[in-house]
Amino acid sequence: MSALAAESDGPLAERAGAVLWFTGLPGSGKSTVAKAVADELTRRGLAPVWLQMDARRKHYTPRPLYTAREREQAYRMFAEEAAALAGEGRVVLMDGTAPLRSMRDHARGLVERFAEVHLRCGVATAMRRESARPEGLVMAGLYAKAVKRKATGQKFEGLGQVVGVDVPFEEDPRAELVLDAEKLSAEQMRDAVLERFKGWFGVG
Repeated sequence: MSALAAESDGPLAERAGAVLWFTGLPGSGKSTVAKAVADELTRRGLAPVWLQMDARRKHYTPRPLYTAREREQAYRMFAEEAAALAGEGRVVLMDGTAPLRSMRDHARGLVERFAEVHLRCGVATAMRRESARPEGLVMAGLYAKAVKRKATGQKFEGLGQVVGVDVPFEEDPRAELVLDAEKLSAEQMRDAVLERFKGWFGVG
């Protein structure tokens, strides 16, 4: 259960840990905002943990099959890793699409001080942004390949179900903070997160 109503003063290290899960379509800006928040909290003297699903997935499933069941299992492990760190009093920033509400519900049930930060972004905007992203933790041209596969049946090695093309993103009306990722800059979204959850961070 979320504990927004139970905010108190004092350093977070002296209280329970906290988990913020940044969700949204691929290309919505989750990683950019999560990193910006992590950098600012570090600058303020905290030691946040930034967990990126795109990086952790290779640890959870070294030989991925890219199935829906595998995705659910990976997100379960992602939530449990974050909960364990929060149990040590850490501030954890989870960066992962998590298209199903049930995936986020699992984390919500594990951590008392939990919040979802949803970056709301249309598919067209996410596709445009993602198309400019270089190869890295995520396959380059993710959306374009998914659209081509859907239209022609062409296979792309390592391309699983793409949220926004193959499967929808299930928004949660309980999300503690919803940001308009089409209108707000990364800095504005960072500042909104820091302001909304300042009672959790124990810093001004």
